[in-house]
Amino acid sequence: MKKPCPCHSGKAYTECCQPLHSGEAAPDAERLMRSRYSAYALKLPDYILQTWHTDTRPASLSMEDLNGITWLKLEVVSHQVVDDTHAEVVFVATYQSGKQKKSRLTEHSQFVRINDRWLYVGEHSKSFSE
Repeated sequence: MKKPCPCHSGKAYTECCQPLHSGEAAPDAERLMRSRYSAYALKLPDYILQTWHTDTRPASLSMEDLNGITWLKLEVVSHQVVDDTHAEVVFVATYQSGKQKKSRLTEHSQFVRINDRWLYVGEHSKSFSE
């Protein structure tokens, strides 16, 4: 049995996010967001930075920054194409930090397409709950 993709698409990792992690361009903002979630779950800091717009990304991201959080579930609430180069994705991610209770992150993310590659710009709005 093939390893399921961490983004909870129902597909195998090799048929879902792995090609994007290996350099293939995401076809749309939702796929990029799913691949970024998987990159957080798999602790792939280089991919996370590469897919983050240079105007809003942090200067660095290390394995230490990603350790301590276990990503448990992703639910895509909506994917809206604004125009040819802009899109928004609303998602809920369930995670656990250390031995704390499970928490949920709800984010309304913004994406831009530059040179045929979608990039994460940042969150339009975000909320946390337990």
